[in-house]
Amino acid sequence: MNGTALVLGGGGPVGGAWLTGVLAGLTAGGIDLTTADTVIGTSAGAVFGARLASGEPARELYERQLADLDRVEMGITAAQTFRFLWAAMATRNPERSVRRLGHAALTARTTPAHDLSETVRTLLRDATTWPAQALRITAVDAETGSVEAFDAGSGLDLADAVAASCAVPLVWPPTAALGRRWIDGGTRSTGNLQLAAGHRQVLAVSPVPTAVGPHPSAQQQAAKLRAAGTHTTLITPDADARRAMGRNLTANARRPAAARAGHRQGAALAASVARTWPAEHTIGG
Repeated sequence: MNGTALVLGGGGPVGGAWLTGVLAGLTAGGIDLTTADTVIGTSAGAVFGARLASGEPARELYERQLADLDRVEMGITAAQTFRFLWAAMATRNPERSVRRLGHAALTARTTPAHDLSETVRTLLRDATTWPAQALRITAVDAETGSVEAFDAGSGLDLADAVAASCAVPLVWPPTAALGRRWIDGGTRSTGNLQLAAGHRQVLAVSPVPTAVGPHPSAQQQAAKLRAAGTHTTLITPDADARRAMGRNLTANARRPAAARAGHRQGAALAASVARTWPAEHTIGG
């Protein structure tokens, strides 16, 4: 096993705000996350993973949340929520669950595709091309339910890859790319820690540890990596962070508080992370 991986999970605008706080808190505590050999991003984690890998400091990602920048207006209706839950939870079979969601996404009436594309390009700011740092962006095939990880060699524009990873079923339309239709990379796993297999060291930050439906949790995926010999550190929201985040992860008003809670948690965990994150990957180490 070789190398280190930083795995950033999905969680909507509020979960993404908490994630930026954790990254900034870890960085303030002396952890240099930018030297990870591979960054793996899902949904909100794809947005901030792309920006981090492209050189935007974690502190700036965090401060923009406090300043109410990087807003995402999703406007999810009760009907959309009900249909999403019905599609995802009507079966205990993981493969069937994700295919049901994919079918629902393909047949739903949603906002125009260009709205998602424009939202993602705005969120990415200057990150319009794939960075030099190895970056993998997850998405799920809407028809087969298979998880894919796009990278610089996929023949896909970075913004299109991130849009595919953020295409929440029934809210945003599936993203058309490479002759296929793609939905949110967190549809069957909010973190996709399994894609970090083969790395010596994994640090995963997961705003929402469990996807809706009969799918493995981030904790289960972390345990599987550890069983295979990968040193895996998983950070999920603590009790204070969960209270700050609330239940509606699209509520922009909660983003500053969620970001602050994430920063406190990241700063508090920095010392323990530093003991396991390789010395050459630690500021001042």
